[in-house]
Amino acid sequence: MAKALCLIYLIWGMNWVVMKTANTFFPPITFVAYRFLFGALVLLSVWFWLHLPLPKKKYWPWIFLTGILQMGLNNIAAQTSMLTLGAGMVSVLNYSMPVFAAVMAHFLLGERLTWRKGAGIVLAIAGMAVLMDVHAGGDATAICIGLLSAVFWGLASIFVKLKLSDVNPISLTTWQMVCASLSLLVYTAIVPQGEVVWNAESVLCLIYNGVLASALAFFLWSWILQHIEVSKASVAVLAVPVVGVVGGILCLGEPMTLHIFFGMIMIMAGIYIVVTHKRQPA
Repeated sequence: MAKALCLIYLIWGMNWVVMKTANTFFPPITFVAYRFLFGALVLLSVWFWLHLPLPKKKYWPWIFLTGILQMGLNNIAAQTSMLTLGAGMVSVLNYSMPVFAAVMAHFLLGERLTWRKGAGIVLAIAGMAVLMDVHAGGDATAICIGLLSAVFWGLASIFVKLKLSDVNPISLTTWQMVCASLSLLVYTAIVPQGEVVWNAESVLCLIYNGVLASALAFFLWSWILQHIEVSKASVAVLAVPVVGVVGGILCLGEPMTLHIFFGMIMIMAGIYIVVTHKRQPA
């Protein structure tokens, strides 16, 4: 478990820098479609090599839905918001997912929304309001799109835990990615997205996203979700945006202003309160 988490920290953390760079060469939706097509091809080769069976018929609607939510809409929202926001800020917005997951789990999984969770949600929302200080350099529309990425991811995680916990994680990730990539490729064929610039750097961005950030990391995430609770998995990956913020500063020269710093601290503190339990006195 520890090795899987450390790989996710590194791969997904630095991928925010790669995703921001990819916007120089690809329209956002086109890049998401290509990265998951590449990832799907990698995973399909593994799936065939292992001679895994197809998931049962009852799972397919949920595989399609979670693929669209987690790999399609989540990544489109994140990629689009990075057109005007820094990679570090978007990574923190995306990892506000546990706050939204806690609210949705109250209604969909019957998990009780305690006062402690409520306080954490309020704190995280206050932090988001600090980030949405447009006059200090934020972009309210882009921030809202970034928050939508967290909503899509949280909803997908709940459905995976609720409906797909018995599916082999390689099969689950493979067919989620196939469903997402094919749907997005159809969309981009119908709706023009703009020009793609092909060069060594754009190809490297695609390889990193297809092989590491898509095929490997999403398989690890599906495996983790099937072995621990959603709330614990959510807090376990909170180191990812820290890597994303540091990567944005070191690799992209992104600024760290006071309002961004305090907004991120408030969001992360709120998430911590939401996903951790108060210890009972001995």
